[in-house]
Amino acid sequence: MDTNEDWAEKKEQEKNDRYISLLGFMNHLNHREKSGWKESQTDFTTGVRGSLPTNQFFARLESLGVKNKKTREAIRNRTVQRTLSMSDMILKFFFIALNSKTDLTIQILPTEIVNKNMERFNLHLQPPRP
Repeated sequence: MDTNEDWAEKKEQEKNDRYISLLGFMNHLNHREKSGWKESQTDFTTGVRGSLPTNQFFARLESLGVKNKKTREAIRNRTVQRTLSMSDMILKFFFIALNSKTDLTIQILPTEIVNKNMERFNLHLQPPRP
């Protein structure tokens, strides 16, 4: 949770720990095959509340070849917007799980999600029970 001061560092370490053996294996294969390739990992960490280590984010985008400052800023803005949007969606689903009343579910979720999933799972609304 990005309420803690060191949240980003902890997440980075979790990601590094998770993928270190895969990176090592891929680099071992590249070395054995004399491919000349070297694998590396570039993490982008955004907190659930939209926090984002901006300087680090920009530096990592630049290391991937995104040199234009306005482009990096646009990517950062969209990343934060999407993160907040997904957090909002997750909280809505959590609320629905706690208060699973069909009529409330329909009101809370965006119409396109409700319609798509109602059709997908062949669900039909029933009148509320008295």
